[in-house]
Amino acid sequence: MQTTACNRSEDSSTIFYLTGIPSLPKSLFLSTFFVFFLLYLLILAGNTLILVAVVAEPRLHKPMYFFLTNLSALDILFTTTTVPKMLSLFLLGDHFLSFPACFLQMYLFQSFTCSEAFILVVMAYDRYVAICHPLQYPVHMTPQTNVALAASAWLTALLLPIPPVVQTSHMAFDSTVRIYHCFCDHLAVVQASCSDSTPQTLMGFCIAMVVSFLPLLLVLLSYAYILASVLRINSREGRSKAFSTCSSHLLVVGTYYSSIAMAYVAYRAELPLDVHIMGNVVYAILTPVLNPLIYTLRNKDVKAAITKMACLWGQKNAGKP
Repeated sequence: MQTTACNRSEDSSTIFYLTGIPSLPKSLFLSTFFVFFLLYLLILAGNTLILVAVVAEPRLHKPMYFFLTNLSALDILFTTTTVPKMLSLFLLGDHFLSFPACFLQMYLFQSFTCSEAFILVVMAYDRYVAICHPLQYPVHMTPQTNVALAASAWLTALLLPIPPVVQTSHMAFDSTVRIYHCFCDHLAVVQASCSDSTPQTLMGFCIAMVVSFLPLLLVLLSYAYILASVLRINSREGRSKAFSTCSSHLLVVGTYYSSIAMAYVAYRAELPLDVHIMGNVVYAILTPVLNPLIYTLRNKDVKAAITKMACLWGQKNAGKP
């Protein structure tokens, strides 16, 4: 890509203008706002409900649900990084972000994306130990080990995005930069730079592949061992019980990587710009919306804990005058 001239001095006065969805008529901004606002409320309510249920119910104080609370907290943080600004854009027409705000949003979005992938790997490892080495499970999955695994996933994800974000921040930008996106996505910001975007695009793509496919390979490897172990179980009931403990996690993994595939196809295919943008928006919202639904509908323990909480809340309020 050719480098274009920048009409700015070397200062920190750069302002980023988010276009949102370029071809979306302004008459539909309010409707779009309500759709995103409803999805955001569902994300906050669903994931908060899981967090409260796991903390309040002693039967859920197990490694599997400890990692689930990490996933729920992550989904809340992940969407809060981008959705509030999108809501402000569609409701108030607030298109502008300062240079620090844009790069902070970019960093947090990439970091939480990595965190989700790594937490899913840790959850797969937990299921692997539980099914393939059940007698050693209490020894391997101690509270200290669980905290160390979760902390490693978070710390690695916090460090990985630093090089591309720092290098992108050193690229040349005009005083007002038009970003064709609903938030400060790394690729959209790189393409809006006056500098040659090829090295940054390549770096971002390589990191995305590592962060996406390496965790996926580890998850698939875990489930290959799980499948081999389950097939050695003689009773049909035993096999069914073993598979049922993995079903929720498998659905979450499927949802997560399906949304990544949608975003990737939207980026690589010769599709309109709006499709590229919506591919990333779907990726940013789909998994956090579906995760609580999957765990409340598919997991009997979580469903029972939430039902118990609802009953206690109803009895408490029924006794009030």
